[in-house]
Formats: sequence, C-alpha cells, structure tokens
Amino acid sequence: MSRHPAVVPAPGARDARSPTVVWAFAVTRTPPSEDTLVMTTAHEEGGPLRVLRAGSLCLVVQDVPAALFDETALRERLETPDDLERCARAHHRGVEAASRAGTVVPLPMATLYRGDLNAARAVASREAALASLLDRLADRTEWAVKVHAAETNAPLESATDTGTGTGTGTGGRAYLSRASARRRARLDARGKALAEAEAVDAELRRHAVAATRHRPQSEQLTGRRAPQLLNAAYLVDDAERAAFAAALDRIGADGRHPAVEVSASGPWIPYSFARLDEESEHTEREDAP
Repeated sequence: MSRHPAVVPAPGARDARSPTVVWAFAVTRTPPSEDTLVMTTAHEEGGPLRVLRAGSLCLVVQDVPAALFDETALRERLETPDDLERCARAHHRGVEAASRAGTVVPLPMATLYRGDLNAARAVASREAALASLLDRLADRTEWAVKVHAAETNAPLESATDTGTGTGTGTGGRAYLSRASARRRARLDARGKALAEAEAVDAELRRHAVAATRHRPQSEQLTGRRAPQLLNAAYLVDDAERAAFAAALDRIGADGRHPAVEVSASGPWIPYSFARLDEESEHTEREDAP
C-alpha cells in the first residue's frame, strides 16, 4: 500500500467475458450501511459501492468498466490532470463512505483486481497486518500542516540602484558589496524561517501520536511566492484534538514565529499513516501505544 497510485495488473480484463474490474477503496471491520453505499457515487462510470468479506475484515469496492480502468487504460488516464483529479475525488468519496461506520485503512488510489476472489484473497493474505493497522488508527485522525516563509513586501534592490545598501557610489566594488549583503540577508532570513518551521513541527509533535513529512510543494502548486518549508501530517488522538487545535491557534497568535506563516486543515481520514508495504518513516512518541 504505497503512497503513490498502484495499479494491480488485470490481464484479460478487456475480454468480453470480463467486462469489469474491481476498484478497491478501503478495508474496515464494520461495513457501511446499505443506504450509505447506495447514496454514494464514486466513479460515475461504475456500479454501486458494495462490500466484500475477507476473513474478519471487509473491503469496500466498486465494479468499473475494464475498457476505462484496466492497467493500460488507467495509466493513460492518470497522465491527464483532469482525469487524475476526477479519479482522486471518486476514490476519496468511496473511502469516506467506508469510514462512516468506523475506522478504515484507505487503500492507494487505483488499487484494482480482476475479480472479487482476487480482491478478497489479497486482503485475507494480510489480515493480521491490516487488523493491527486498524487498531492503530482507531479514534485518531490526520491533520495537515503547511509552513511557508513569511511574505515580504520589501522589494529587492535592483542592479541599477546606486548609493544604497552596504556599499556606496557607482563603482563595481560597491555594487558587489551590495549584492553580497543582499545574499547574506536572504540566507539569514531563510535560516531563521527554517528554524522557526522546525520549532512549529516540534511543538505540534507534542500533541500527536505520530508525524510524517511530505515533500514541500512547489510554487506552481501552492500559488505562493514564498517557499514552502514544511509539509507535514500529524496523527492525533481524538482525545487530544482540542489540545492540538489550541497549539495551532497559539502558534498563529503569539508572535513567536514571525518569519513563517502556518496553515492547517483537518481532521482527515489518516491517509498518510495507512501504509503497510513501505518502511515506515513516521516518528512516534516513545509513550505511544
């Protein structure tokens, strides 16, 4: 269950005898109600959501057309941003429906099987690990926190400025002196911002069971000029939710971190902490269960 879309090959899925493949959303112990399944539209091209039994666990799935969702077709679709977004939203709707009855292990987007038997066997083969993960995620949610360097309205000195900055006059030595001073100032500002981002992370980890860091997003994704310094997720006990939210409020209000801007969202289904087949990068408190 990697963090990236993982397509399980569906050989023969285009054959007329197998017009559909099975899209798997999430594993749970308690299946969602029939009303929830009927009322949820995941992939518009597919059938209704349904539940497969696999030992003591349940798998929420949907039959989808092989012509659109087999390995080759889906890889082509996921290279198109609009199709990728539609698939991601549909997958989340299915996971969300599964979560309404209890704790879930959300599966990676585009987990596909040739049929019910293959899907059930895949879950049953990892029943013990999945059950342990369900125990770990029970009564816990994920919070996403992003830290950016604070925006500055002070314009950078242009190459034609004269008589300002560290040096004076119009000579080349004065220009180089001013350019060097600007570089030092930028480095100092970035170092301060990075230190404050680490302080924010350390403070939030005190109220979380586990934390993980994702790669910072680019300016093209964030739409912000200031660089993103921290892109983190925190697994928080429901009993600690108020304390975690209060810590976020303090960070934004007490002025201790003027070099950064902090944004947060949650609570979410703990996607970032539902991983089985990768070496875990999460750091947990020593006293965590």
